[in-house]
Amino acid sequence: MRRREWVIHMYTVQFPKLGWEFQINPVAFTIGNLEIRWYGILIAAGFLLAFLYAMASCKKMRINEDKLINCVIVGMICGVVGARLYYVIFYPGSDYIENPMAIFDLRKGGLGIYGGIIGGLLGGAITAKICHLRIPPILDLASLGFLIGQGIGRWGNFVNQEAFGGATTLPWGMQSSATEVVVPNSPVHPCFLYESIWCLLGFLLLHIFTRKYRKYDGQTFLLYVLWYGVGRFFIEGLRQDSLLTPFFGLRVSQVVAAATVLISLILLIVFSKKTSLTGCGSRRIMVLNSIIDETPVEDDGVSTIFGDIDPSELNLTETDALAEDKEDDAEETEEKETEDKTENKDAEEESVQSASEEENLTDEKNSDAVTTEK
Repeated sequence: MRRREWVIHMYTVQFPKLGWEFQINPVAFTIGNLEIRWYGILIAAGFLLAFLYAMASCKKMRINEDKLINCVIVGMICGVVGARLYYVIFYPGSDYIENPMAIFDLRKGGLGIYGGIIGGLLGGAITAKICHLRIPPILDLASLGFLIGQGIGRWGNFVNQEAFGGATTLPWGMQSSATEVVVPNSPVHPCFLYESIWCLLGFLLLHIFTRKYRKYDGQTFLLYVLWYGVGRFFIEGLRQDSLLTPFFGLRVSQVVAAATVLISLILLIVFSKKTSLTGCGSRRIMVLNSIIDETPVEDDGVSTIFGDIDPSELNLTETDALAEDKEDDAEETEEKETEDKTENKDAEEESVQSASEEENLTDEKNSDAVTTEK
């Protein structure tokens, strides 16, 4: 985006064909002489939501949360540095050559999104390596976070009335005092809106893909590079404040976008048969890699204790419960009486048998005595 002088200025933003009009102040509030701008608040909000999403996804992706925080902190710092260097390197004027200290003055703007992505990824990947984390899953999770941050952060361009496109007759054409300076007497393309929608849609699609269809670690990242590159290539072609390459007058972001799309396509084809997965994704691939889905099973209302008993049969009233208890007690008493009778009968039989044996033994003794007398 263009380097701009920060001056407190209220914008009247119109969407003529929709009949919409907004009064926008880029400054949200001030603390003493310190201005807190909506641009910074929106960038921070996007980063915070991306961070919360990443933390909530760690278990599914099987990534250590504490180590991921290290990657996020380093990646954030490197992202800001990369975004600034990207802008300074491709800045067409001689301002930074004549005054190198101006490189460190971020209050006047001057950040390149591709530099931020490259710097953030490099810093995060190096930290992941140091922390003994697998880099591909980190890249997958980071790419989803980038889409959240970019989708929200682009609204900072709307508040600042920058990063807009050329003249348009479309119903959603935007017009303000800032656009009039570049494109007089005509609504322009709200490029910030195009990129915001593109990124948020990409997040939704890739989130679903990552949870249910991902076949290998790093696949989501490659699809992110492809998705964002395609959208950025066409949106950048509409913008009026693009950074240009020193040769052929090509737009820097379009060249980078085209290169990343081509590289990601090649890698997606090369890795099409890859199935090395460590987190969530395709059920078949998860089984192949012996990955257990830790998502809690929803309660279907069937008791694991009572098996196939109809739940309605378990809804007993207090009276029913007491009646069943009495029936159980009666059955137990009857069983006990039956057992007692059986035991008594067995005892009587044993007694009769014993008496019979004694009588036989007496008869035998008497018989032996008579024989002896004879």
